Amino acid sequence: MRGAQLGQQLSLFESCQRWRGGREAFRPAGEPFEPARYCVEQVDFSTAKRFVLEHHYSGTMPAARLELGLLQKPSRWRREEVAGVIVLSVPVQERAIPAWFDGMHPRLGIEIGRLVLLDDVPANGETWFLGRAFRLMRQLLPEVRGVLSYCDPMERRDAHGRVVKRGHIGTVYRAFNGRYVGRSSPRVITVSRDGRCVSERALSKIRGDEQGAAYAVRQLTDMGAPARDEGESGAAYVERALRAGGFSRVRHPGNLTFTWRVDGGQPRGQTATRAP
Repeated sequence: MRGAQLGQQLSLFESCQRWRGGREAFRPAGEPFEPARYCVEQVDFSTAKRFVLEHHYSGTMPAARLELGLLQKPSRWRREEVAGVIVLSVPVQERAIPAWFDGMHPRLGIEIGRLVLLDDVPANGETWFLGRAFRLMRQLLPEVRGVLSYCDPMERRDAHGRVVKRGHIGTVYRAFNGRYVGRSSPRVITVSRDGRCVSERALSKIRGDEQGAAYAVRQLTDMGAPARDEGESGAAYVERALRAGGFSRVRHPGNLTFTWRVDGGQPRGQTATRAP
């Protein structure tokens, strides 16, 4: 990694990243967080999805098993509002949980698919939110034994060179005692002109005309792809859409991976076999 990039990423230890409208902002580390102003509750899928699509840079919602909201309590001047969302999701690859948790059954593991807080939540809000979220998860999903999260170290830029996502090094997960267990496998990713990453699973659904293909097509057109022609096969459409929509293929070094055991066991160490 280049020195300038590393310096930029390490500087994130001094601040906490926030999102609003898909754009990042930062709060200074050490800023006081007032727990009495917030609570954590389960929210419905539509509320979580709307929040994630509006504020998270990815503009996508993963396959959720549990949606939890950071709610700012009502006051004399404002109504109760959703200030953050954690989506606990099904990992994209079924073999991810067994790979990082010594053969654990996939259903016993879960992924932090999205963690997004608004830019006006004070620093240290993530760790407080995660702590309450894990406690609630144990009540609502008692079968879960392991929690996995990936952190993308790759900076993302749009077609004009503007940074749409900085490289992340897992500051919040380290602060929350997440264990770094290595990187996922390097791969080639498909990136839209506005810097968003296209889900390979979504492309696979379109190619095979599987359930969910229509939604995947809508995601692709939202990223700049042309509409699908009537009668056009899924495979032909994907090839045409990626070519005509200005998408690019980029080498990704692999995500940083963090794990938590919630049953008292120990996660795999840094010598673990890479997961997909």
